[in-house]
Amino acid sequence: MTDEDAPGGTPLVDEAMKKAAVAWVSVAGGPALALWCAPLEGALLVVSGPGEQAAPGLADATEAQVTLRGDHGGRIVTWPARVSRLLPGTEEWDTTAPLVAAKRLNAPGPTVDLVARWAADGCAVNRLAPGGTPLAGTELPADAQAEPPRPTPAVRATRKPFRLHRVRRR
Repeated sequence: MTDEDAPGGTPLVDEAMKKAAVAWVSVAGGPALALWCAPLEGALLVVSGPGEQAAPGLADATEAQVTLRGDHGGRIVTWPARVSRLLPGTEEWDTTAPLVAAKRLNAPGPTVDLVARWAADGCAVNRLAPGGTPLAGTELPADAQAEPPRPTPAVRATRKPFRLHRVRRR
């Protein structure tokens, strides 16, 4: 870990990161996306790409906004993050990617195979480290910041209710 990668968060950010399983990440002013993350060494690690979660723009970003929630489920802190991508074949990848893969729930196959797939498929493993002054308490926006649902190709078919008995008509 270099001096640039050293933990630079406040105690609130550090504690929220330790407990984080999901972070809301916004890249370049875009909408915040709920992303699975793994805390490690004062940063959050996020995996995206083919076969993993979609995080448009995060793989090539250098900065992002991260929002974390507290034990009660509400937003407690938003902080600017420095984003750096771990590259396959580097020492950092070889030590960090297996640790992240081990924390991945419902991973298909062993950890070694998952890390190899990430490297082969071009998945991005990004480190989000605190990179500025966080917003907390009364500094956080008071509104819900809810957005209308995004367009999706997924369609839910409406079915008739299933009945276990025959309904008689009079």
